[in-house]
Amino acid sequence: MSQPQRGPRVGIKGPLLFSAFFAVVAFFAVLVFSSGGSAKTPRFDLAFSGAGIAFIVCLVVAAMLSMSYKENAEHLGQGSGVNLRSADRDQPGGPDAGGTGSGRGTDADDADS
Repeated sequence: MSQPQRGPRVGIKGPLLFSAFFAVVAFFAVLVFSSGGSAKTPRFDLAFSGAGIAFIVCLVVAAMLSMSYKENAEHLGQGSGVNLRSADRDQPGGPDAGGTGSGRGTDADDADS
């Protein structure tokens, strides 16, 4: 029995690793920049706070992007749009067939006005 293919929301490993990476980067960045120089002691309290905030924010953003994923409807890929190919614009029966001309705005159209 094979399991059906599920969308990109299957794994939690990706968003967790993504968030953990940015948390580590934020930890070291805050640790280096918050001390104010090499003569002062590093501020681990600020570094852990920055890493925690970065982890949570990145995890929430990844979760929101994952939840907003939606497959396109099947009819959208079947050519039901307007002006799908530029070569079809000037041919009879093309997208402009119901209009008053080719839509190019020739001098003859301007003379009638």
